[in-house]
Amino acid sequence: MTETPPETSPVPAPVRAASEWAWRLLIIAVAVVAAAYALGHLSEVVIPVIIATLLTALLSGIHLWLTKHMPRGLAAGVTLLGTILVIAGLLTLAGTQISGGMGDMAAQAASGITQIRDWLRTTFNITDSQFDGYVDQLTTALQSSTDLRSYAAKAGVTATHVVAGLFISLFGLFFFLYDGPGIWGWIVQLFPRRARSRVESSGHVAWRQLTAYTHATVLVAATDAVGITVGALILRVPFALAIGVLVFVLSFIPIVGALLSGSVAVLLALVAHGPVNALIMLGVVVVVQQVESHVLQPFVLGRSVRIHPLAVILSIAAGAVLAGIVGTLIAVPTAAVVSSVWRHLVSGDADALTAASEDDGPTPEDESAAVPA
Repeated sequence: MTETPPETSPVPAPVRAASEWAWRLLIIAVAVVAAAYALGHLSEVVIPVIIATLLTALLSGIHLWLTKHMPRGLAAGVTLLGTILVIAGLLTLAGTQISGGMGDMAAQAASGITQIRDWLRTTFNITDSQFDGYVDQLTTALQSSTDLRSYAAKAGVTATHVVAGLFISLFGLFFFLYDGPGIWGWIVQLFPRRARSRVESSGHVAWRQLTAYTHATVLVAATDAVGITVGALILRVPFALAIGVLVFVLSFIPIVGALLSGSVAVLLALVAHGPVNALIMLGVVVVVQQVESHVLQPFVLGRSVRIHPLAVILSIAAGAVLAGIVGTLIAVPTAAVVSSVWRHLVSGDADALTAASEDDGPTPEDESAAVPA
């Protein structure tokens, strides 16, 4: 009896493989877009929860130390109260300096604008009438801008969302500190039994990565803030302490944040003291950023977050498009967590853990809704 030769497909194997990959990737892309669309409609809830998660990763060490001296709930409350006091203190410090220095700033600004105008006129041969014409055109464009009016109309709604998000973040921070392992255990139980060990181990890897990232970022941000603030104080730039607070906050946005905060410092120096002082302030900002890029980033962030600089830039750009300023803040830690979890899953450690749990059979912990800390 002769064997029937296998049927041959008229479609070449590479084309079949490409088509199979294409429809699988298309389904994944549709799922990602649908998830992003759903999260976008729930941004008033999702973004505060993300911020609470980042704060929990930052403050978990302090909370753990407090639990050695007091009950877990009281430790979470003390940590939350301390966080509120620190943030309120920084905002009060910046606001007090700005409100108290507005009079001096106005006088310095008038002198600085005169210096800038003289410098532009002598450098680029611009007459007074041409300069006044450019200023009038800019003023007219700003006054007729529909974007400014639409932003002003949305200010009330945005303020309401900010207040609501603040309370959600504070409540989330308290309960993540107080019952974080229990919440994570409940989430793990939502997955199929065969996948629970993978999910649990991936969660621990992601949490270690997120904690390391937040601690390293705070160190880098504090160093940037101190360096630029000291330079601003020496050069007598207005609102030096407020600049330091701004530098600290924006330093949580890698690369882009340092550029924005440095630009504010240089602009204030330019308006208050003229081009020469502004150039010196620019030199201070560049030196601080070089120290960050060549010393702090490789030795501090480089050890905790293994992400290529191109991936950092693309992550920040995608975060800005999807979620604006908040997206830029969470883009890099999200990329770091996803990268670490991916390496963990493909390394085989999760497979070994899953196989071990299946060989041992179901345990009482599998039926429980909580995972030990």
